[in-house]
Amino acid sequence: MANETTGSQWPLWEVFTQAETGDPHEHAGSLHAVDGEQAIQNARDVFGRRGKVVSLWVVPAEAIVASVPSDAGPMFEPGNEAAYRHPQFYKVPRGVRIY
Repeated sequence: MANETTGSQWPLWEVFTQAETGDPHEHAGSLHAVDGEQAIQNARDVFGRRGKVVSLWVVPAEAIVASVPSDAGPMFEPGNEAAYRHPQFYKVPRGVRIY
């Protein structure tokens, strides 16, 4: 559980910050804290002072489930096989700028 300590170290939390309302939250880093309340306070002190922040999320690192690089082929290849998903089949209307 997130509030249990491992040895003498507090649980690890991942911190996500939002620079402006409506922007996506972005991973800012990690920190150790006893619980969520302390993690938010520590995140504010550590990551909130690095720039403009309007919102913080803290997530116990143990709660994050991620794919592994060795699964990249089987997990993501089916999307690359569908040629219709690539923009080469679409005509860009005149006056639309492409970046």
